[in-house]
Formats: sequence, C-alpha cells, structure tokens
Amino acid sequence: MLLSYGQLLDYDIPEVRQSYTARDAQLYALSVGVGQDPMDADDLRYIDERYGPLVLPSMSVVLGYPGFWLKTPGIGADTVRLLHGEQGVELFEPLPPGGHVSGKTSVTEAVDKGDKGLLLYSEKRLTDLDTGRLLARTFATHVLRGDGGMPGAPTQARPAHRIPSRPADGRVRISTRPEQALLYRLNGDYNPLHSDPEIARKAGYERPILHGLCTFGVVAQALRKILSSQGLGELRTLSLRFSAAVVPGETLELDIWNDGSVRGRVLERDVVAIDNGCWEPFPAADPATRSQPRPR
Repeated sequence: MLLSYGQLLDYDIPEVRQSYTARDAQLYALSVGVGQDPMDADDLRYIDERYGPLVLPSMSVVLGYPGFWLKTPGIGADTVRLLHGEQGVELFEPLPPGGHVSGKTSVTEAVDKGDKGLLLYSEKRLTDLDTGRLLARTFATHVLRGDGGMPGAPTQARPAHRIPSRPADGRVRISTRPEQALLYRLNGDYNPLHSDPEIARKAGYERPILHGLCTFGVVAQALRKILSSQGLGELRTLSLRFSAAVVPGETLELDIWNDGSVRGRVLERDVVAIDNGCWEPFPAADPATRSQPRPR
C-alpha cells in the first residue's frame, strides 16, 4: 500500500551530490541531438571545447538526479503502472561547464484522481556546491495509475498551459536517431524499457522507446537553436506534457507560437507526443546571452 498523503509530502528523498566534467556535458549534448550537422558552428559550442564549452540548460534534469526513488522499499507505489506525465525546468543562471552540484528532490503535492490514479508532483533544486548558488529548479509529474483513492489528498490537478486555438506561428522538424536511446542511457538512466526489445514488448511497445527526459532534451535543443539563430541567448524555462511515447528514429514536428507555446507531433504515426508546452529565454540583458562562437 502506498504511503499516506501526509507521509508522501514529508518523505525525505536523499540528497544526491555529483561531480561532472565538460566531457559529461558533451556526452549529454550528443545524446539529445546536438551535432547532427558537423558543419554547424553553433552546435560546436556544446561539443567542442575549442568553441565553448557551454552546457545545455536541459542537462539540469540529469544532474543530481535521485533515480527511481518511488521503487524504494516501504513507499508501496505501483511502479509497474507508473507514467512520466510532465517535465519542466527553470534556470537561474547558465550551468557551469563542470563542477560539483547537489540535487535535493521533494514531493510538493499529490492529487487523487480516483480510478484514474494519483498525480504525484515533485521538484528538484540543483545547487552549485562550490558557490552555494541555486542553479536550477526542475519539476516533474508522475501518474501512478494503480494508486488512486488516497484519503485526504486534494482532487484538483494543477492547470496545464493552454495551447492557442489558432494556427502555429512557426514549425520545425527534428529527426531522432535509431540508436539515440542507447546513447542517452549513458547519462545514467538504465531503464531496460529503452534498450531491451523483450522488456519493451512486455510493456506494450513494439520496440524500445525514447526516454521521456531524452525527448524533453530533444525539444529543448530545438528551441535553443531557434533562440540562437535570432540572437536571443539561452533557454531559461521549458515545461511540457508527455502525451505519447517517441520511438528512436522517428521525426518530431514542433508547432511553435509567439506566446511561448509548443506542441510536438510524431510524423510517422500522426500522434501528438508533446502537448501543453511553454518556454521562454533569459532576458536579453542577462549574461546568458551569448555572442557568436569563435574557435580558440
């Protein structure tokens, strides 16, 4: 049986301290699609130390990551039926190209949806251990489909960002790679759903699927490229809802609105995989705004 509402909110998820290097940041960048065009000097800022090194804002989701903590004995969650429903990130300053960080994750809310399950909201605060500065806040929603009916829990879900009803102001296509999930797992997420065909079939998929956080990084990278092409600096915030899985090798088509809304569709299957997305850059005067890359 799942912990009670009060116990969930008070549950102490252990702090995760982690050191990372520029090489780790380069691996992360490659795993979310940076470098598909080796002639792209903008991408080189994230994968070639002579041009950077810079760190993708979305890497904050894998730094100080607590792992699959809901599987800890005593919590009682039905992890077999768990879904990653939403993910977001808010940067307070650009991530350094290497260093020592602390990730402290906590449960911020649990919403009972009855026979539809439980919505579990969590937040991670990523801190630079060398300076004590708060670098980023990441937040996630997990759907515990087998754990509805929690006494004392609220029943109203948090409102999702509303996508405009009018046509999008822009559109961009992203090609994922067939081996992308195998590369992304080297960031530390070794869930066999993303690498083992047999496990994927047991979960109801024809083949291994892309990690949700990899899809998140792929979308973040595409939006960062738009900002860079317009001289608007780095991505500061991004939040989105996962509405369908993406299979490695498929093509995502992002519809983008000028108010910061974004929605993504898998072209090969004509299904919406990313919905209720919202993003924004750092303010123009912020130090995160970068000049054009120059080799050194």
